[in-house]
Amino acid sequence: MREAGKKFSRQREMIYEQVKNYPTHPTADEVYNALKKDFPNLSLGTVYRNLNLLSEMGLLTKLHLGEKDRFDGNTEPHCHFFCNKCGRVFDVNDNSIDGIEKRVLTSSGHFVTQVCVNLHGICRECSQM
Repeated sequence: MREAGKKFSRQREMIYEQVKNYPTHPTADEVYNALKKDFPNLSLGTVYRNLNLLSEMGLLTKLHLGEKDRFDGNTEPHCHFFCNKCGRVFDVNDNSIDGIEKRVLTSSGHFVTQVCVNLHGICRECSQM
């Protein structure tokens, strides 16, 4: 984070690490609830500000899925699966979008600057209930 030109703080680093290690792309509320035990002085506003800053810096990706924004520590192009029942968001490891930017450029002349593929349905856990 220091390379990105922003002040390094323990809270910012813990917020970043929480998102990076969270299996299903947390909301700001989920990050706050996970960290407040270890950081009792942490405010929800601080979490929101840092998550937005980290996404502006390109260290996290902000996902606009469902009612609340979610944050992803994987900034490489990849697909997401949104569960309509529980609201969790999962990475989909499918390489079919690899190189799509070049294919679009070749076929249409359009320059792709961001790839975002979102799938919606019912996750494995919810479908077994």
